[in-house]
Amino acid sequence: MRTIVHLSDLHFGRVDATLLEPLRRAIAALAPDVVVVSGDLTQRARREEFRQARAFLDTLPQPRIVVPGNHDVPLYDVASRFLRRLGNYRRYICEDVEPAHVDDEIAIVGVNTARSLTFKGGRIGHDQIERVRAKLCALPDATVKVVVTHHPFDVPPLSADGQIVGRAPLAMEMLAGCGADILLAGHLHLSHAGDTTARYRIHGFAALVVQAGTATSTRSRGEVNAFNALEVAGDDVSVARYEWIAEASRFAEVSVEAYRRSEHGWSSRPASN
Repeated sequence: MRTIVHLSDLHFGRVDATLLEPLRRAIAALAPDVVVVSGDLTQRARREEFRQARAFLDTLPQPRIVVPGNHDVPLYDVASRFLRRLGNYRRYICEDVEPAHVDDEIAIVGVNTARSLTFKGGRIGHDQIERVRAKLCALPDATVKVVVTHHPFDVPPLSADGQIVGRAPLAMEMLAGCGADILLAGHLHLSHAGDTTARYRIHGFAALVVQAGTATSTRSRGEVNAFNALEVAGDDVSVARYEWIAEASRFAEVSVEAYRRSEHGWSSRPASN
């Protein structure tokens, strides 16, 4: 079994600092095998914001899979936006903007969807799709294959379809052939889990989409600060949502959704007590 902690949209520069230590403690208590951060580590991609993000990341367990978000690209510094769009990210967070972790049970592949030409949206390129496809196709069928992006492949009900990463249908068709299992993302500041069958009608294929809210930002968009913890045990995955409980000054588990993999892909199942 593997435990994956999934954080997103930290937004250093607009964080609630009182959440940082309780968040660190909650993550440490879960003893994750991997920590995933799906983008927007900063609010305006400034050096001090990246320094603060780096200091916080250093308090979390390793290994860590971290990808950039659109807020990690400079907004007002036009020269940096187009010539060195992830310069500060590479300097302070990681030189590799598309990291991967592979062991004998899970494979987690990061994809950078942040672009200079869009202020909010994101895109996945043909070369990126092929790179992820090649990596996933080389793995055994039993391996649970996870793709991490900032911009989502699917959105919760009532959310705008325009938030979906560019070229998502093409990417889904190609990744389906390699058995991509779980798609982790952020961007929306909303927590959500479900399968891809409603949007992507791909015969014999259903991936699990897991959306993390913002763990630390004051830009809550109506949802309290939250993060996810996934337990992956072969063909079974549970997605636990942890929310900030202000009265208790801690993050606590508030819901668990369970899924099972079959020959047709992932579908929900009753959570065990």
